[in-house]
Parts: sequence; C-alpha cells; structure tokens
Amino acid sequence: MLLRVGYDVTYALPQPTPMILMLSVHYSRASDIRVPDHLRVDPPVPVSTYRDLFGNWCSRIIAPAGHTRLYAEGRLYDNGLPDPVQHHARQVAVENLPEEALVFLLGSRYCETDLLLPLAWSLFDQAPLGWARVQAICDYVHTHIKFGYEHARPSKTAWQAWNEGLGVCRDYAHLAVTLCRCMNIPARYCTGYVSDINMPPPYGPMDFAGWFEVYLEGGWHMFDARNNKPMYGRVLMARGRDAADVAMITSFGPNELTKFQVICDEAIESNVA
Repeated sequence: MLLRVGYDVTYALPQPTPMILMLSVHYSRASDIRVPDHLRVDPPVPVSTYRDLFGNWCSRIIAPAGHTRLYAEGRLYDNGLPDPVQHHARQVAVENLPEEALVFLLGSRYCETDLLLPLAWSLFDQAPLGWARVQAICDYVHTHIKFGYEHARPSKTAWQAWNEGLGVCRDYAHLAVTLCRCMNIPARYCTGYVSDINMPPPYGPMDFAGWFEVYLEGGWHMFDARNNKPMYGRVLMARGRDAADVAMITSFGPNELTKFQVICDEAIESNVA
C-alpha cells in the first residue's frame, strides 16, 4: 500500500519569528519513503536541520513578517497491515531495563507520576504483568476520557485530563503514559499520522495524532489509548517524553494560525513518478 502524507499550514506573523519545526516522517521509515516529504516554505527562507536528543529530525527557520506557509506532501510504502499486537510480551524488571529506557520511567512536563501513582496502583496492581497490564491501562483511559476537539488546550496535563475526563488524543496518550510509568513500565509519547483507512464513515478533519510506546520484552511496542484498537496507515514523526518534546511547530514570538490541513490517505501508485 502507498500512503500520501503531508500538511499545509499558514501563520500570520507581526515580526520576523524564529521557529523550530518537527514535521518530517521519522527516520525509522526512511527505507519506505518513495517521495520525500521535504519541507517547503513560502516565501522561501533558509532552512537548517538537526537531530534532537531523541533522534527526531528538526528544522529551523526565521519566518518573515506577514504570512508564512509551511507545506509538504510525500509518499511512502506501508505494509497495509494493522498495528502489530504482541499479547505474550512480558514486562521487564526495572533492574534489567536498558539505560536508555530509564528516562521514560520518570515524571515529565505533562506526565505527573507523583500525583497519579496511588491511582495507578489501586487500579492495576492485580492486572497481569506485561502486555495485558498495558492493555488494561488503555482500556481504562479509553473509557475514562471523552473525546472532543473543543476540550483541547496546550497546557492540559495527564492529571488534569484524568480529573476532567475530557480531551483529545494527546490527553489519552499522556494519561496512559503516566499510568504505565507509575507501574514501572517505560513509556514514551509518539506523534505522527494515522489514516482513516478501513474506518467507517463519517470522517472528521484529518489531524496529527498522538499515541505511545512502552518497553516490554523484545523492545518498544506501540499502543493507542484513544482508538484502543489496531489502526491502519500509522506513520511516526517524532518520539519524546511527552508532547513538550515533540511539538510540531514551536514559534518564538506572537503568531496567528490561519490555515491548518493534514493529509494521510492511500495514494495511487501509478500517479507517482
């Protein structure tokens, strides 16, 4: 299966404004890319790139005053299969975890493990270890939070999402990540594209999505508390401790978002050069 992914975003800026952009398909999908999703900026400005502490591809620009458009469209192969499920993956004891996984046991900007620790142990202490415990956490979060774009706000934390019972995909992910960490399961936040392939209509407007990965036997495994079922056409863009590490666009100055469009659907291979 060939996927088409991309975005078209415009900002109105009163002054020249530095920006950090995390808008590229993750390097782990490099071998799948047929048409690169190269960032384009209108009006044209110099773009520099770097890898952050988590290995994510980042771009830097100074957007001029006025309207700045950021856009890209790429194609990449996908195996056409749903998200993998490894029911028999066992939990790894903390003393046996690789060092690079330890940071994902700790609290972070949006994941207050200290506040949610008592709740986590009261809910999941008796749940089977490993995959089943993570799935129990996803089941709880999926039913506890009611989805709605009107409930989104950039400052909302896992603790607040739990208390309010309302949120968007990033809130589902933050709460699930926090509960996993409380249960000594390393968990990291992920962002990227998730298509509507094989989903029944009606379809809402496409947006970037948030999910998470946990470290169990065999390495890192993907979970999605918002959808809580295997999805098709998932494309990773960035990973971090929480959404603070993987903000798609960070603007260092006043701005107004005037256009926001995300694309993730099945492409027709014969139309690709």
